Amino acid sequence: MSTVSTPMVSSAPLINKDRVIDWLGIAPFIIFSLLFLIIPTLYLVAGAFLTPEGDLTLKNIGDLFTPSIISAYWISIRVSVASALGGALIGFFLAWAVVLGGLPASVRSTLLTFSGVASNFAGVPLAFAFLATLGRTGLVTFLLREWFGFNLYGTGFNLLSFFGLTITYMYFQIPLMVLILTPALDGMKKEWREASQILGATNRQYWTMVAMPILWPSLLGTTLLLFANAFGAIATAFALTGSSLNIVPILLYAQIRGDVLHNANLGYAIALGMIVITGVSNVLYLMLRMRAERWQK
Repeated sequence: MSTVSTPMVSSAPLINKDRVIDWLGIAPFIIFSLLFLIIPTLYLVAGAFLTPEGDLTLKNIGDLFTPSIISAYWISIRVSVASALGGALIGFFLAWAVVLGGLPASVRSTLLTFSGVASNFAGVPLAFAFLATLGRTGLVTFLLREWFGFNLYGTGFNLLSFFGLTITYMYFQIPLMVLILTPALDGMKKEWREASQILGATNRQYWTMVAMPILWPSLLGTTLLLFANAFGAIATAFALTGSSLNIVPILLYAQIRGDVLHNANLGYAIALGMIVITGVSNVLYLMLRMRAERWQK
């Protein structure tokens, strides 16, 4: 009598519990991104092509090229470029000094700790700090006039101007540059310098032919990130200059909050222009960062 044996079929679980736990871990981030980033961005993009009555139109996009709005974009770009270049230059030398300059470890830890705090110090507190320091009745202005007989505002300096806003922005741009560039400088291998010295290269040749080509993507990418960081800032500029300096974020705020020229859909178009500019900067930054990371692997 023969028996036919049937193969045993193991039933694998349809749902991987570990994978579910992993997705639950990032669920708050996904929900937060959807509610406060992706959905509002889509709402702005859609509103830029609609009239207040809900009809499709390109008038809002066309109005972006009016002289007042073009001027606001131009001022914002100039402030962002100036503060990004200044922050990148000073931040690079600070990061270089603490990583490759042979300073004590305590100086490095102190600088990085301060940079972590200062890079997030913005808005009304930062504006008040600069007004109390470099305003017309600020402490530094007073000390320069009373102790050294130097009238800072007699030279044409004005904190509530393009130059003053650029200096204020650099307060958080420089620390951000230090924080981002320090890992790139840490990734510079000693073997590269030793190899260049063995081949007879001078210190200048090492920096111009080896170090800077490797660091260039990080430097340029971080500068683009600083540009995007300054371009979208509003709280500091509004608290410092009010409406005396017509930059794009302040113009956008005026359009959306409702004033004599209230046009929410035009405000959405202005926001779309800001998204495009900062988006291009961030995409270029990510591309340059990926290129820079190849040398650090």
